Amino acid sequence: MRNCKFVAQAAALLSVLVLSQGNALAQSSNPDNSAQNLYAGSVEAEAPTPGVRKLSLNDAIQLGIEHNLALTLARLNQRSAEAEKLQLENYLLPNISLHGEVGLHQLNLVALGFSRSLFPKFGIPPAEAAQLPLIVKVNSQIGQLNMSQELFTWSGWDAWRAGKANERAAYYAAQSSRGLVVLNVGTQYLKIIADSSQVDYARSLLKTDETLLYQAHQEHLAGTAANLDELRARVQYQAQQQTVIAAENTFEKDKIALNRQIGLAPQQQIQLTDAAPYADLALMTIEQARQEAYNNRQDYQELKQQILSAELERRAIKHERYPSLAFNGNYGVTGVTGEVYHGTFAAMGTLNIPIFNEAKFRGDADVADAQLEELRSQMNDLTTKIDQQLRDSMLDLQSAHQLVQVSNSNVDLATTALDQATQRFTAGVDDNLAVAEAQSTLAQAQAQYVNSVYQFNQAKLGLARNLGIIDTQYKNYIPNGSAFESRK
Repeated sequence: MRNCKFVAQAAALLSVLVLSQGNALAQSSNPDNSAQNLYAGSVEAEAPTPGVRKLSLNDAIQLGIEHNLALTLARLNQRSAEAEKLQLENYLLPNISLHGEVGLHQLNLVALGFSRSLFPKFGIPPAEAAQLPLIVKVNSQIGQLNMSQELFTWSGWDAWRAGKANERAAYYAAQSSRGLVVLNVGTQYLKIIADSSQVDYARSLLKTDETLLYQAHQEHLAGTAANLDELRARVQYQAQQQTVIAAENTFEKDKIALNRQIGLAPQQQIQLTDAAPYADLALMTIEQARQEAYNNRQDYQELKQQILSAELERRAIKHERYPSLAFNGNYGVTGVTGEVYHGTFAAMGTLNIPIFNEAKFRGDADVADAQLEELRSQMNDLTTKIDQQLRDSMLDLQSAHQLVQVSNSNVDLATTALDQATQRFTAGVDDNLAVAEAQSTLAQAQAQYVNSVYQFNQAKLGLARNLGIIDTQYKNYIPNGSAFESRK
């Protein structure tokens, strides 16, 4: 029965860790709600500071690793797995306990088979025997050292090894969560950089619209331009004001979302100190990427450990049929208070041979087989998924690289077109309709450029995540720059 209980503990441990892996494998590059996505929340640990707090990409990631809610829970799951393994290990180790007892006992000698007629047989004179009480009170003391040891339990040994595999699986689950924190924090940081650039572009166009509106108004007052030109310039100016307001609102909301991910108070004002300019990345072959992913992906290593644990669990259930050998013993002293104490000891070996528990054994084996088959199916799916994710990341990088080149050229062309339209309007050759259209084209080109660079950097982070190296090598994929606007 003790072996069965031990194997049941190991099975419970496996179930807990399999359930916990679902949280570790969930990922979202654009978290919205910490109630639905744990990576969007944090254990708020730092009080707000006055003024603006400067924050580099490395600072943000380190704060996320320390305070992010999902990673905190993953670490707690890892501690639970370590504790479960220690509980299983204690079952195989010697158990030693010290027992002390002091008691007052009232004994009925008649109930124990004694009578006054028996006392003379022990050498007690009849006259004295007649005076002896048959109900006595005794103060006794006992001091005893107890020891027990499972000398041989094959199923218990397998279950303990399964617990060790589960402990390693929990470690890889925590590391997988760490990588997701780096991915989500890094992506949010890049998004805020893109938002800041959008705000700068929008404000720059607003200043241009303000100048054109002033010029159209003055020309209308001078009678050299129609009222329609001034109205058109005013509409363009107010439309650009709306664009600036929307861009600023998005920028501030994304900063609050980053604060939530990394454990800063929502009201904490932050200023990002790193930029994310465009930087090429040398691509590897799919075979190289696949091999690196198999070596470094934490979810892949976690599932391998879970399969090993399930195999050991199945072996432990199979070995429940085998005999087990245990030892129990004690040594101590016992005596009446104030009288002579005598040493006592006991040593006992127990051989347990299961004779017939066939229904239980077969049921446990079927459950273990089903769990192992389920994990192997997940491994087959994960292997295909890794290949798919790597190919998707490489395609994303290639397309994003091309988009950056095209959008960069579009910004140059749109800037030239706006300069020419502005010169024609200033010279009185054309009205400001062409200027408004050129400004709209430039705004779209600038927004596309910012988004393309953001998507390219996001694709690089995604590739690092799919390779399993994002938490250690993210700096190689997102190098720091001096300004987002430095287009190449």
